[in-house]
Amino acid sequence: PLGGQTHLSNLYKTEDELEMTTVCHRPEGLDQLEAQTNFTKQELQILYRGFKNECPSGVVNEETFKHIYAQFFPHGDASTYAHYLFNAFDTTNNGSIKFKDFVMGLSTLLRGTLREKLEWTFHLYDINRDGYINKEEMTEIVRAIYDMMGKYTYPAIKGDVPQQHVDAFFQKMDKNKDGVVTLEEFVVACQEVRCCLFIKLLKVREE
Repeated sequence: PLGGQTHLSNLYKTEDELEMTTVCHRPEGLDQLEAQTNFTKQELQILYRGFKNECPSGVVNEETFKHIYAQFFPHGDASTYAHYLFNAFDTTNNGSIKFKDFVMGLSTLLRGTLREKLEWTFHLYDINRDGYINKEEMTEIVRAIYDMMGKYTYPAIKGDVPQQHVDAFFQKMDKNKDGVVTLEEFVVACQEVRCCLFIKLLKVREE
């Protein structure tokens, strides 16, 4: 019986390896992805199975990505934010996300350093990818977030509230008042906000 189980296990292993080579777009080797991300090989295997289940071809186009993402926000319109998020994952600008693109981005967002997470977020906001964030780009992203949250935005927002938030954020970030936010300005401003929130939390605990 033990020998039979071993044979069965080897058979499954062979089938898994066959699957990895027969999809239209074969992912990078797991050893290589393990070295490039903050995931273990076992975690990568689980992520790959989930990715392949949703996208049997091995790649995700924008429409599929929007459809999957919309399921997490049934009470809002996530299509615009999903479009920008898709572009952030699509680092090669070829209109599709491969498994490597997906896990590299996910690794940064879930387990990257604060600096790495902020850099990734900056590139999300930098819609035209010119290395700067202008007020129009920030407005587009913030409005997309409000649309995505739908009726769960609290308190209920009026039409001009997103713009007011953008004006306040942009004023804090644009240190030299040149009308654009650089990566360094973005990182410094976000770290300052994070520090202020941490200090407020400590004061609440002390009280």
